Amino acid sequence: MRAEHEAGATTSGALRAHNRVRLLRAVHDCGASLTRSQLTRDLGLARGTASVLVGELAESGLLHEEPAPEHGRGRPTQVPGPHPRGPIALAVDVREDAWEVAACELGGRATVLEVRPHDGTPEGALVPLGAALRGHLERLAPRVVGTGVALAGPVRPGGLVDIAHLRWSSVDVPGLLALPQAPELQAPPRIPASQAPEPQAPPRIPASQALEPRPPSRHALPRPLVVGNDTAFAGLAEARRGELRGVAVGLHLHVDFDLGGTLIVDGRPLAGATGVGAEFGHMPLIGGDAPCMCGAYGCWGQEVGTNALLRHLGLTHGGGRGRDHAERLLSAATVGDEGAVRAVTSCAEALGRGVSALVNAHDPEVVTLSGFGVDLHRLALPQLTERFERGLMAIRRERPPRLAPSALGWRGSLIGAMESVFDAFLTVDAVDQWRRAHT
Repeated sequence: MRAEHEAGATTSGALRAHNRVRLLRAVHDCGASLTRSQLTRDLGLARGTASVLVGELAESGLLHEEPAPEHGRGRPTQVPGPHPRGPIALAVDVREDAWEVAACELGGRATVLEVRPHDGTPEGALVPLGAALRGHLERLAPRVVGTGVALAGPVRPGGLVDIAHLRWSSVDVPGLLALPQAPELQAPPRIPASQAPEPQAPPRIPASQALEPRPPSRHALPRPLVVGNDTAFAGLAEARRGELRGVAVGLHLHVDFDLGGTLIVDGRPLAGATGVGAEFGHMPLIGGDAPCMCGAYGCWGQEVGTNALLRHLGLTHGGGRGRDHAERLLSAATVGDEGAVRAVTSCAEALGRGVSALVNAHDPEVVTLSGFGVDLHRLALPQLTERFERGLMAIRRERPPRLAPSALGWRGSLIGAMESVFDAFLTVDAVDQWRRAHT
């Protein structure tokens, strides 16, 4: 990595700018858990250079050092982390029945700001969300460096989303959100954030704390809006902070009302020619022929997820409603209710059959499951594994890829939305803009 950045830098100033970004990226990727000396070693920097970089980044409100929790004799070891008035990424997970907004700091620490149900229509979901985001932008400006929005459907260029099972077609997400692209130059008041739930896995997302706004500056920073598919964002998060970290080729599948997936290559979701690739849930992988609301027939996603679970028990399903019924059904399966166990087993078997087809096609090292996929893995692993292994080619059975529940639980889409914003921010140009505005 060092050689790559040095090759692109033609002056000492350019090299220092690249190294500032490298250091910020390293702090972010490690979850602000490494000491300055560890970062210095990992990045191949001289100690004096690292000290100067940390000082510059602290002066411009990008980093703040705290003593390490444990250290030996002598001078306390310092851990670089997010500045208390440093950059914030707003991350949004728009599910079929509700949306959630979080403020995320460098390193991945997040504070949930708001969770609100919606009626399943584009206007009913996105117009109130846009109003909420504008309020958070006003209060937290000029700390906000962008907004990432995850949606449960394919997203085309320009932020157009199609969610077939909600009857959303070519919905203009940026238009309905109507977010300003630069902060207003007005100092917001200091406000406490709402309480955020503790996660079950890294990255560390502790109970929320007060988010301190930063005084206004003379410069307006760009605030890009990144709109993406929820499963692609979940896969990105898994590659950065979960079970797919360091995996060259991985397959991530997210189970909610139906099923979505993405192929991760070298840490990035494979988007396809037009940005809407890897719609695995809409492939006829297991021999069904029922019509799907997407327009195809026999879609795999019709057999896996909340809708399938409810259908097995003759319960009302569809339209992005019934999550609470599905959760009760999974709880019933946990204690051995026969009907619930049959429904869960059927979904797990359908999941395993489809996964084997994708493994035969893509040859991943690891397959990760999130959302209700974690529950299917926990409650029906023997049936899931049996159908998965039965469908594999003989050459793959000796060393099949590992099937793993997500390390991030239901947080993957939100975390991936955060990562998309920091990917846009952690560049030489964007960091220099921040430094000019805040130094």
